[in-house]
Amino acid sequence: MGTWDIGPFDNDTAADFANALDDAAEGERERLVRGVLMRAVDNQDYLEAPDAEEAVAAAALIAAQCPGGEPVSPHYGPDKPIPSMSADVRRLAAEALDRVLADTSELSELWGAEEGGRWRGSIAQLRQVLDPTTEAQGDALFEI
Repeated sequence: MGTWDIGPFDNDTAADFANALDDAAEGERERLVRGVLMRAVDNQDYLEAPDAEEAVAAAALIAAQCPGGEPVSPHYGPDKPIPSMSADVRRLAAEALDRVLADTSELSELWGAEEGGRWRGSIAQLRQVLDPTTEAQGDALFEI
């Protein structure tokens, strides 16, 4: 796992996803983001780490467009702007993060040790920005 920190673009897979977004035509970027999120949400089996890492990165891009959202890392995130996304993509991003944190997610397993609490906290923050109505539930689910 080429990971250097807990941020959504702090791994090789997400950095490659950012490059793919930059290489895509402006009109294709939303399709790429939506596709990554749908792949994670639709996976009912074991979610492999690369798919989960891309989903976290895509969710961070959506969260950055929301009130209270943090800007994406200028070093590893995409250089080109992401178009404004519709509300359904915001819900899809929240669902993708839930899937990333599930027991059948390789990324969740990989972050189960030392830095797992910090990583889960960062995912919970993204999730909260995407769906503020889950605050009470999120606190219970993502204790550090």
